[in-house]
Amino acid sequence: FEGLAAMLKNEAAFRFELCVIVPLAVVSLFLPVSAAQHVLLIAVFGLVLICECVNTAIEAVVDLVSPGFHPLAKIAKDCASAAVCISIGTAAITWAWTIFTLVFGE
Repeated sequence: FEGLAAMLKNEAAFRFELCVIVPLAVVSLFLPVSAAQHVLLIAVFGLVLICECVNTAIEAVVDLVSPGFHPLAKIAKDCASAAVCISIGTAAITWAWTIFTLVFGE
């Protein structure tokens, strides 16, 4: 739980993601979707938060072992950030597809 506390205290991106995720998770409870679809909508949010935690951990370790600029340090940080970006894209596509099928049918 100390890791979650550190994320909430130190990571603005994590707090912002929670501000988006929590209301959408509540909205998902009222969507006329199957249980499996509901689990998927929530799971993609978990994926985003997991990637954000791993990204933060990688950045902290890289900063610890390589305080100056190093090309490999940049690659590590960029790849970790890319994981966050991909997870957010996956969540957005999952939600967009679900809403699209609710509005326009399958």
